[in-house]
Amino acid sequence: MNEGLIPRRYAKALFKVAQERKVEEKIYALMTTLAESFVSTTGLSQTISNPFVPASQKIELLTIAAQASEQDSTYADFLKLLIETKRINFLRDIAIAFLAIYRKTNGIYSVKVTSAGELSAAERDRIKTIITRHLPEGSKIEYSSAVDPELLGGFVVNIDNERLDASIKNELEQLRLKLISI
Repeated sequence: MNEGLIPRRYAKALFKVAQERKVEEKIYALMTTLAESFVSTTGLSQTISNPFVPASQKIELLTIAAQASEQDSTYADFLKLLIETKRINFLRDIAIAFLAIYRKTNGIYSVKVTSAGELSAAERDRIKTIITRHLPEGSKIEYSSAVDPELLGGFVVNIDNERLDASIKNELEQLRLKLISI
């Protein structure tokens, strides 16, 4: 079975249950934290997929990774379901799929601006204004920024799956490719 299909199916099911229980915002927050934990915590994926780690420890670890509390029964029930169906290894991808479903449903765009150096407040505001004009009216933005000195100058804007590369590094690469093709 397609490994992208399994996470999407489970994410859709979780989203529907969260809507029914009116906890979709809470589950969204938990899945956001969980997805970040998979990125920042070395070995989390390996521990979750290790068959010698007891299910109870996996659930405890994933509860901590999502910063869930005892009141988050929907999340706890979902983890138990994944353990029972032997799909716990897909949790990272399920979290990412859930985030995509939630964002699409609620008109939220994930925007990341990477620049060669720190942007001033005025530059950030100007870029945010331009991005807001590019998106459909009434859209919400989850904005993040990063610094990458390898860009040499300029910036790169990622809006979901779209990318605008206005960096000097990219311009130099384009010039190099033109010179090679001559």
